[in-house]
Amino acid sequence: MTEHTHKQFDAEMEAIRSGVLSMGGLVETQLARAIAVLDENEDHAALDQVGAVEQQINQMQMTIDQQCSQVIAKRQPAAIDLRMILTVTKIVNDLERVGDEIKKVAYKATQTRGAAPLTRMRAFDVVRAAQHAQSMLQMALDAFARLDVAAAAEVIGRDEEVDAAFQAILRQLISYMMEDPRTITSALEIVFIAKSIERIGDHAKNIAEAVVQVVKGIDVRHASAEQIRAEVAEE
Repeated sequence: MTEHTHKQFDAEMEAIRSGVLSMGGLVETQLARAIAVLDENEDHAALDQVGAVEQQINQMQMTIDQQCSQVIAKRQPAAIDLRMILTVTKIVNDLERVGDEIKKVAYKATQTRGAAPLTRMRAFDVVRAAQHAQSMLQMALDAFARLDVAAAAEVIGRDEEVDAAFQAILRQLISYMMEDPRTITSALEIVFIAKSIERIGDHAKNIAEAVVQVVKGIDVRHASAEQIRAEVAEE
């Protein structure tokens, strides 16, 4: 590879990396907007923005996938460069899925407004779970930006907290529905919101696992958090 070609390859790889971070930033903004809707601080204009920006996120995924395909076809990268490109396609897929879940959260949130018995639960327990998933996503994207496997391992370990929050919310909602059948419709909507939040946490975890795969060259998708921390600690 000539010096000129090498510089072109570096520029193409940097464009892909920058594209992922731009897409991630857009998804983070969307999640913050959805949490505001959930917390009843935003109106229907925010919903319109969520729907419009989701289309941008979808387009960014297709653009980045195309860039990755072109680099593979033209440059035939190997080793860590090839791992990076293949992993990027996984990450942007997870980000697109997060965008889908965010849209569900925002739209379902408007359908549960006015359900007085569940208002406090939604405003505190569900919002807190959403903020935790938001923190995981921010950390995962930062770990990708810095290729920081220690930070990635921390994200993976925190996924259990989001799962536990979902289970706690589900138990509370079942109690509400059993005590007062009139809450069933609203409670089920909140179940769907909480499930979407849990899935956002799962996608953040997937992104963190992808970072470990890029840096370490190993697939840790089915490893425990303890095993991943041990692997990351090894030089």
